[in-house]
Amino acid sequence: MTDPTDTRDTGPRVGTPLWAYLAGITVIGFTALAVSLLRLELGPMVELARTSLFWVLAVLVILGELRPVMVSSAALVGGTYPSTMFTFAVLLHFGLPVAVIMQCVAVAINGVVTRRAWHRVMFNTAQSTLALTAAAVVLGVFGIVPSPARPWVPDGADLAAIGIAGVAYFAVRAALVSGAVALHERRSIVRVIRASAGPQSMVYAGLLGLAPLVVVVMSQAPEMVPLFVAPLAAVYFTATLSMRRDHQALHDELTGLPNRKMLIVSTEEALAEARQDERVGLFLLDLDRFKEVNDTMGHPVGDRLLQMVAHRLTHSVRPGDVVARLGGDEFAVLLPSIRDAHAAREVASRLRAALTEPVRLEGMTFDLDGSVGIALYPDHAPDFELLLQRADVAMYLAKEGRTGVELYQPNKDRNSPERLNLLGDLRRAVDNGELRLHYQPKVSLTDGAVHGVEALLRWRHPVHGPIAPSEFIPLAEQSYLMRQLTAYVIDSALEQAARWWHTGLPVRVSVNISARDLLDSALPEQLELGLAKYQLPPAAIQLEVTERILMGDQAYQHEAIKALAALGVPLALDDFGTGYSSLIRLQRLAISEVKIDASFVRRIAESEDDARIVRSIVDLVRSLGLRSVAEGVETDVVALRLAEMGCDLGQGWLFGKPMSPADATTWLRDRFEPSSAIEYGYRPEVTQTA
Repeated sequence: MTDPTDTRDTGPRVGTPLWAYLAGITVIGFTALAVSLLRLELGPMVELARTSLFWVLAVLVILGELRPVMVSSAALVGGTYPSTMFTFAVLLHFGLPVAVIMQCVAVAINGVVTRRAWHRVMFNTAQSTLALTAAAVVLGVFGIVPSPARPWVPDGADLAAIGIAGVAYFAVRAALVSGAVALHERRSIVRVIRASAGPQSMVYAGLLGLAPLVVVVMSQAPEMVPLFVAPLAAVYFTATLSMRRDHQALHDELTGLPNRKMLIVSTEEALAEARQDERVGLFLLDLDRFKEVNDTMGHPVGDRLLQMVAHRLTHSVRPGDVVARLGGDEFAVLLPSIRDAHAAREVASRLRAALTEPVRLEGMTFDLDGSVGIALYPDHAPDFELLLQRADVAMYLAKEGRTGVELYQPNKDRNSPERLNLLGDLRRAVDNGELRLHYQPKVSLTDGAVHGVEALLRWRHPVHGPIAPSEFIPLAEQSYLMRQLTAYVIDSALEQAARWWHTGLPVRVSVNISARDLLDSALPEQLELGLAKYQLPPAAIQLEVTERILMGDQAYQHEAIKALAALGVPLALDDFGTGYSSLIRLQRLAISEVKIDASFVRRIAESEDDARIVRSIVDLVRSLGLRSVAEGVETDVVALRLAEMGCDLGQGWLFGKPMSPADATTWLRDRFEPSSAIEYGYRPEVTQTA
């Protein structure tokens, strides 16, 4: 996407405010340049050009123009060129024509070396000429008119004239450059001046303050002028180190993009300056299938891919827009000024289109895609945090509906203020250990033998009392908290399993995890470390996932699934019958147990349709050599019908409600038979030794 006012490549479009501004300043500046050159005395100038001092100064001005002193990583602040000190000294000693000649040559060489667009070189030439002219006018008011024929050397009485001339020089340069930046990035000129004037004024004060000393040295010992390079080098390296620290604090290390901290600052500034007839847009962009690339090709390739994405995004936005990386494969784009929702959608579509271009790495071609969520100020939120949260909601809707781009819609936001407060309480509950696992047994429908327990998460809120899992689990799944919650549940389940196994109750504990958790490459490592920590075999724990995992093909190829299979941790398929699984898909996933959804089980005594469905599932599972478990068994009639169908295990209130660890231990000791532990490979003597 190319913005009409983007001067990075082709320059501003003719007729735009930026074009008019640059053209006007360039014309005025070159007029001032022509006038100053007409005043040049050729004879004295030729004599000056024959001196070594002239060429030493010319070289110092050119070298000082090649690389600026950066005092801040903020784009609005920019840099200050060390050539200022020597150019101002030349102005004081030899007059305006010599100073503008040296400055113009240095700017032109800088443009060639840095490959700047011609219009930028011309503007920089014009604005530096005007700044030098303003300083020369001030000096003229004080009766100071230097020339090559009549060099001027200041003394103590001239400090006021030099100081005011320096202020005029800085004020003109700052005002002209700030005007161009404000138009280029569509920002308030007041904000640009406020952001840049402070940091740059300190550097300019140091450089311009040294200029009179350079003049004194030029008049007394010209060969010592190059020694001023030393303090300049010290200033340069000190500023560079400071800027590097500033940059590291505000930018992402991998991509160089602004990080969350800088995005917050930029957004708050944009909100403070937002006009009534415009919007501020915040986009949240997440790459689809990036984890597959990372897991398949490795992190170095994944990092290079993220760098390429960052490059594409930064070259697909307008000047003044901010592209930030929030972490992982999640990026944010801030539009400080956008007309309306339709324009925001167009920008988002172009960003997404830039991502879909194939990427070639390591001899392979990757087809990327992304989901973009849009939130606008003031339509959707009054501050950064709410904007980001609502952009996240919109992005989730884009992923869920596979539409690619979605604008925030309040009627589809499941994150009401109450739910957001609940999410904060849940985070504190995880941190403070307020969550507890209860355990519900799974028993044989033929002989009543215990064949494991399912760990069910319970939360008693300190104010609202018990919170149903159906309220807080979906909330966690839509947030960053789910991974932390899963890690907590797995560790708690392993810890309880260890207590049972090491005291003669080798009961397999089943843990529910989401599809996202199952495909997390960190899960196998967490399980392996947990099993080693608690001295448990892999069969001590079982992972239960919903049937939705069968909807995509990635599960069968995913490294995390393969790692779990290699580790020996069994999988169970939960809520079977509510999705759209095929027999082939069911065969391809390495599972050992299929759980029949309670909605079918409860009605088999009254509904023949449900009974036929359950019987079909039981027969299908048996034909695949898997174990069937019926959920929601609450009556003897249902249990008997299930046993007649050949269902292996039952789970429900008929056998036991979800119990606390202490109650579950008592229940297990009363009913557990050592013979039922054979399937886990349990050997009492091994456990006692451990």
